[in-house]
Amino acid sequence: MIITNCSNSEKLAKSVARKLKASYSKLTISSFPDGDLYLKFNTSLKGKKLVIVQSFHPDSSRSLIEVIFAAQTAKDLGAKKVILVAPYLAYMRQDKRFNSGEAISSRIMAKLLNSSIDKIITVDPHLHRYRSLKDIFTISTKKLTANGVIARCVHKNFHDAVIIGPDWESYQWAEDIAKKIHVPVTVLRKQRYSSHKVRVKLVDKINLKGKDVVIVDDIISTGHTIAEAAKKAKKLGAKNVYAICVHGLYVDNALRTMISAGVKRVISTNTITHPTNGIDISSEIVAALGKA
Repeated sequence: MIITNCSNSEKLAKSVARKLKASYSKLTISSFPDGDLYLKFNTSLKGKKLVIVQSFHPDSSRSLIEVIFAAQTAKDLGAKKVILVAPYLAYMRQDKRFNSGEAISSRIMAKLLNSSIDKIITVDPHLHRYRSLKDIFTISTKKLTANGVIARCVHKNFHDAVIIGPDWESYQWAEDIAKKIHVPVTVLRKQRYSSHKVRVKLVDKINLKGKDVVIVDDIISTGHTIAEAAKKAKKLGAKNVYAICVHGLYVDNALRTMISAGVKRVISTNTITHPTNGIDISSEIVAALGKA
């Protein structure tokens, strides 16, 4: 087995290779003067199983194209199987045609990958209107979750904690994590006015006074939902407010928005490389690859 990565996830790819006692080989990726992608493998792939570890952030479009180029080149060079580990899989949120004429980008992304790789492994993909990855992928799929490692983080680092899901979509993560470590959990009802303006209300009355409140979400993008949840928690007497996410996108000064709203610390898993990474999901990936 050979492990590589494209432009993203080098540290995670090396960690996975080390734990699997597999070979890591760095790809050469650059651009021609006109901007065209240049990609080159630096080891023999003939008869080998190749694992490409590539998060689709930053630069989701470039990340996708790199994976397609790498996978199809690997097949041309004789690789017997190509597995994509996409810790963060972009394009999943556009899962329907919300307005006339729109591209359903999740289905297009899946079609491109279906024709290039043999298996995809991803962590907590955004499955809202899809029941499973099989709704759009024809190749073998494996959905991992970071709930276990997040639960251990909360249990280890926060005393007398209460977990909050900032909206109904996130509540599935919050509830599962809370059950694993036997702490209270509640959810906020969110009313969105725009991508930057939301208001929240606590659904269940729960005592937050003097507690460490941990807001859990799968994706933090602009941070406005987390910020509103933090303000509500502080107003209800929370001692400290923390935010934990699986995928930290952090667009439009998201960290500043959350900190300004009273979030003491933001912690993310390393599905996307960022200074907030404090939860490692490499062991979950290694376990999945061990069965691949």
